[in-house]
Amino acid sequence: MLKIDDLHAYYGKSHILHGVHFEVKAGQITALLGRNGSGRSTTAKAIMGLVDCRGSLHWKGQEIRGKKTYEIAHLGIGYVPESRDIFPNLTVEQNLILGQKSTRKAGRWSQGDMYQMFPRLKERQHTQAGVLSGGEQQMLTLCRTLMGDPDLIIIDEPTEGLAPKIVELVAGYLKELKKRGIAVLLIEQKLTIAMNISDRCLVMGHGSIVFAGTPDELRKDSEVRKEWLEV
Repeated sequence: MLKIDDLHAYYGKSHILHGVHFEVKAGQITALLGRNGSGRSTTAKAIMGLVDCRGSLHWKGQEIRGKKTYEIAHLGIGYVPESRDIFPNLTVEQNLILGQKSTRKAGRWSQGDMYQMFPRLKERQHTQAGVLSGGEQQMLTLCRTLMGDPDLIIIDEPTEGLAPKIVELVAGYLKELKKRGIAVLLIEQKLTIAMNISDRCLVMGHGSIVFAGTPDELRKDSEVRKEWLEV
């Protein structure tokens, strides 16, 4: 589905990614793990055309490197940044409407689906998004991205700063995406949740992939966890 080969990315003269390569397959959750500064968020931004990069980014057989961010989104890749980019002066409902790719063609997700998964959003559908709690804003960002009907969703640190009960909700939400055939690239620091819900784990260190395997293989590889993940 998404195949990345020899990806290098830069912020000005700073060389951040060094030959990254991996695949994200349809209907799977792929966890991209690593410490802060390892290059995980830069990888997501490179896929979405938000940073200068070279290498190959193939989406369903089509090269997308060099395309504009909105063009990549329209090809079926959704992106949920760590910054929770909601429209604070618009209501929950208006944020969801803005997430729709087209008003003429029904996607796989409706506002009803969003409210069913996250009843709290239904309760606050007429509330301005800027006054929502951090957890509610995270829910809204995830849901707004889904309203664009992506085939792949890239989610950067979705559980950061959330209460344990909300973390469980998000984990369930990601499993539901998988059930509906949507691929997920999950950028996460919480090792436990990532290994519990993912099909494949990638570990990044110093701008490169230093491990690729199943969650079970990562659990058994104490050297990789100690060197690249544990504090």
